[in-house]
Amino acid sequence: MSPPPPSANAPSVAIVGGGLAGLAAATILCQRGLHVTLLEAKRRLGGRAGSYLDRTTGERIDHCQHVAMGCCTNYLDFCRRTGIGGLLARHDTLHFLAPDASHSRFRPTAWLPAPLHLVPALLGLAHLSWGEKVALGRAVWRLVQMPAADRADAPTVLAWLHAQGQPPRAIERFWQAVLVSALGESLERASLAAARKVLLDGFVAHPQACQLLIPTVPLDRLYQHVAEYLRGAGAILRLETTVEQVTAEQVGGDDARARGIRFADGQEEIFDYVVLATPWRKAAGLLAPALREQAAGLEAAAQFAAAPISGVHLWFDRPITDLPHAVLVGRLSQWVFARRASGASADSEHYYQVVISASHDLVGRDRQAIVREVLADLAAVFPAAQGAQLLRWQLVTEPEAVFSVRPGLDQLRPAQRTAVANLMLAGDWTATGWPATMEGAVRSGYLAAEGVLAAAGRAERVLVADLPRGWLLKGLGIGDVRRR
Repeated sequence: MSPPPPSANAPSVAIVGGGLAGLAAATILCQRGLHVTLLEAKRRLGGRAGSYLDRTTGERIDHCQHVAMGCCTNYLDFCRRTGIGGLLARHDTLHFLAPDASHSRFRPTAWLPAPLHLVPALLGLAHLSWGEKVALGRAVWRLVQMPAADRADAPTVLAWLHAQGQPPRAIERFWQAVLVSALGESLERASLAAARKVLLDGFVAHPQACQLLIPTVPLDRLYQHVAEYLRGAGAILRLETTVEQVTAEQVGGDDARARGIRFADGQEEIFDYVVLATPWRKAAGLLAPALREQAAGLEAAAQFAAAPISGVHLWFDRPITDLPHAVLVGRLSQWVFARRASGASADSEHYYQVVISASHDLVGRDRQAIVREVLADLAAVFPAAQGAQLLRWQLVTEPEAVFSVRPGLDQLRPAQRTAVANLMLAGDWTATGWPATMEGAVRSGYLAAEGVLAAAGRAERVLVADLPRGWLLKGLGIGDVRRR
């Protein structure tokens, strides 16, 4: 149920960008009774976590499969607020398929306190030897005990694993399989602090942390539901609307404040507050010079490196597995998801999506050669795939799918509240403490909304707490929960 529309004298907010960060900020501010106008240049919502039209069937297809985890408390709160929680399926088991096709079911136990809840699951990884499991457990424990702060001079994940004496197979068959997809970056580039965040919050901290939540419909359908919710709450959603600049006005001395929005046609509208929720490369260029000078960090953010993600979409004439998803260990293909075909093809086609994160090495490779290797990966672990006929395929690579979590990046990510009193930032690239995830995007939107409310004299906490640390973890001193 949507909240009542805002009163006539409520403050007005322009949110520039209709990705998850902008939608999250809009949701909170609508629920707090503000006049919200959301501006999106594209014809559909969702930003980088979006869908495209499959011209063969007319159905919407996600660029690549997006998943949340049980530790994504703010994303799940956003789904609850907007009424889309029922469109996520929860899975409590991760399926690892090793190079020899052995199948390990990774499922933390609920009857042991964190972090001991992981022990049975780690011991059950059939593709690792006992010695490799012991070395793995030792390195996980050392990592989560390290300070949370990110440093530019810190080693990358791979350099640290080598320094810890991690066996090559443990690196390939656990660390790479788990972290590359979670971080969106390769181990030789990724920050150790970001890896610690994934291991601690996503696995060690709570028995439900690593549960998967997978949308049962295309992301585009989720955003349609969110749009209906926001409109019902009184928000104005203007798609295919290009913002040329967030304009400024002087308020005394050298200080400036956001005045409003100038559009591509030259028209300007005045707003009390502005939330800039665009990708990191675009944010600085949308601000009037006076605002850019005060909103520190945006010029540096524009230089953040990006990492690509590739989605290989495959339609077969028959099912190739009864698993809903699986991690393919030691292969080009990292994750495979069984998706449901829709429309006229639902009875004749069986749709699977393979996700390859940090797909730097695919740049310049022949597309058909990539698909052949992916098909060989599937045939090696799924016997049914060997006799299946590939009806059609699509390969979609997003070159700037995520920002690259390099060492020291956390020190450069700007806060959501800027030095301009009525200008906030939102986006997974802002200072959330999380890598590029849907959770990070929603957190940034919530924090930006907190900033607007505080500036309006209505300070309150919006951000949802992390999953609670258990008594044993707290007793061991592993309880550092940062608010961001």
